[in-house]
Amino acid sequence: MKEIRTMTLTPIQRSEEEGDNGAMIVEGYAAVFNSRTLLWESEYSGYRYMEEIAPGAFDGADLSRTVFKYNHDDSGLVLARASNNTLSLSTDEHGLKVRAEIADTTTGRDLYTLIKRGDLDKMSFGFTVSGDVIENDKENKEYIRRITAFDTIYDVSVVDFPAYDDTSIEARSDQAEFFKELEKKEMAERRRKLMLMTMC
Repeated sequence: MKEIRTMTLTPIQRSEEEGDNGAMIVEGYAAVFNSRTLLWESEYSGYRYMEEIAPGAFDGADLSRTVFKYNHDDSGLVLARASNNTLSLSTDEHGLKVRAEIADTTTGRDLYTLIKRGDLDKMSFGFTVSGDVIENDKENKEYIRRITAFDTIYDVSVVDFPAYDDTSIEARSDQAEFFKELEKKEMAERRRKLMLMTMC
């Protein structure tokens, strides 16, 4: 299942590499390592469901088909693409770094203007996971999902709103379902153990 995550810590910026040729180049981070994000909080159990990305999680991920978009809009134009080298993705100690030469279209020019003005300064990415570790911190009532390996990065996007705004929460609804199912299994296991204790 494709997931989408909005990062709030790192703005996308106009690159200083712009030259006389008028290329519209932007740079930023679509993902940040070791930055814990609250995905969902259960009203039933009080558990908080957190997620973070481990350094090295992008090693071996398929980045060959990644495209640059606005708000993950599948109906909108692709504004840069890894396969034609208008989009480059690399990792450093901070996270997944993005450099894009935005297409010289009406949409591209509008998006670039909004980035230059600072109206748009956050990034997000769509992905699938091939490896993760779940930690149950009972003392602090937290489940922490640590992503250790990504499978495919489908897109990196400039987004209107950072995490915790309505659109970002809606985009993460599939991930909330993942943790709801995890909690159901946990509660079912507790009930089973309680029944065994009462039968003894």
